[in-house]
Amino acid sequence: MIKIAQLRLDLPGEENSLLEAAAKKLHIRAEQIQKWRILHKSVDARRKDDVHLVYALALTLPGRLERSLLANPRLNGRVQPVAEPELPEPVPAAGLFKNPPVVAGAGPAGLFAALWLAKAGACPILLERGENVDARTAAVENFWRGGALQPQSNVQFGEGGAGAFSDGKLTTNTKDPRNRIVLQELAAAGAPPEILYLAKPHIGTDILRQVVKNLRRRIIALGGEVRFGHRLCGLRRDLGGKLSAAEVATADGGYWLPADHLILAIGHSARDTFSLLAQMGLAMQPKPFAVGVRIEHLQADLNRAQYGGFANYVAAGALPPADYKLAVHLAERTVYSFCMCPGGQVVGAASEQGGVVTNGMSLHARAGANANAALLVNVGPADFPRQSGWPPELAGVALQRQLEQAAFQMAGADYWAPAQLVGDFLAGRVSRGFGRVQPSYQPGVRPADLAGLLPSLAADALRAGLPRLADRLPLFADKEAVLTAPETRSSSPVRLLRDPQSGQSLNCPGLFPCGEGAGYAGGIVSAAADGLRMAEAVLKAAGQ
Repeated sequence: MIKIAQLRLDLPGEENSLLEAAAKKLHIRAEQIQKWRILHKSVDARRKDDVHLVYALALTLPGRLERSLLANPRLNGRVQPVAEPELPEPVPAAGLFKNPPVVAGAGPAGLFAALWLAKAGACPILLERGENVDARTAAVENFWRGGALQPQSNVQFGEGGAGAFSDGKLTTNTKDPRNRIVLQELAAAGAPPEILYLAKPHIGTDILRQVVKNLRRRIIALGGEVRFGHRLCGLRRDLGGKLSAAEVATADGGYWLPADHLILAIGHSARDTFSLLAQMGLAMQPKPFAVGVRIEHLQADLNRAQYGGFANYVAAGALPPADYKLAVHLAERTVYSFCMCPGGQVVGAASEQGGVVTNGMSLHARAGANANAALLVNVGPADFPRQSGWPPELAGVALQRQLEQAAFQMAGADYWAPAQLVGDFLAGRVSRGFGRVQPSYQPGVRPADLAGLLPSLAADALRAGLPRLADRLPLFADKEAVLTAPETRSSSPVRLLRDPQSGQSLNCPGLFPCGEGAGYAGGIVSAAADGLRMAEAVLKAAGQ
């Protein structure tokens, strides 16, 4: 099998013409290609007058022809051998565990940790404080309609974690070989097969919810157990300091669960668990993160800005809805876009009573009228407030909560969110209403002065950064774009320290901090890969 890259396909991009294009580039007959599949697909929109698709294909040819093409100096660099990667399998767990390994949290990290342990035959117990994804979806949608917030089952907590109500973006900056395992398992669980080759794969929250259910069913079929409404609320250590049991709270009481190995995949919003661990003296430290707003533009405007005259191919399905990834570096801060959701909506992502939090979400089709993204400013421990009664390790949590509670009060104390037009934010005045871009946040927004909400360092950075972002993407000069605040949960404000070799907590052997909540990931794929990594660490520790 050989790989041929940089195959250009002009729009509308009929993929059945790829075979002829590959044959022409290799100077062979199309019928000599026995099998083919797409390895990579991307959009080249660097020139707005020449937007096209770019592919890499894997081809199976007669052996002698493959060898001839690989040896042809005229094709040097354009043709390469394809070796199917050998992905690892879990170490068999028979006889390794006195007590079943426990995983706390059913977000991407916890689901994939439990899946790997179940594939090893370890029969893990997966604890999730929230509800299954169907019940959770009903609770979330009721909250968005103005109903009550459920503190244990919301956008942050429940089966699928925070990623279940997102764009389902699968891009990552990490080069971990486990990423491929994650994508393959997601595809096997019902994600669109093109996630295996798209340059910017995503699932969409609608499909992701079914994928999550299928992952759970597979864990159970392999011998694992999943317990919803079971919240980790305590840990017990033996005289040597090693983990021996986990305390679990349920709606009708609670129990102690024997646990020699526990993967802590609690997510970035489990503040009560962070507080518990700080009280125990678990090794942790405050971690830099970012705060800011959600910015919304019309998706049609973004399509034209990125694709020029080719924007009409989005409606035809030949091009994906346009996106962006931007950053500007100021003297002391960086202003950057994060979790960009084409054709999506801004959603209420609160997990505590009396706080407003925003996030972004898209369905698989990304067919909504608006595009949105977090527009963030980096903050670090030196920026965190020092409040009496708060452990210094949780100073970042204090900043998040302070902003969320202030936003709740600013917008009317009913979970509506404060919002402002970009032009009014730059001019320092409260908006009188909204124009071409209508806010998508539910249950609703109220005009406010966001500079009076955000820390001055963030407001000043956003005011300085927006004109410079407009230099990169003129759409950011749109004064009718909408800012909705606050975005505070971009990443965990805490890092739970673990040994780089064993993966275990520095001062609680048997406890394996994992994923985004522990400060070791930033997105669905990297969190899931870290779940695989910690499952491997548990199997290794149990075998020693």
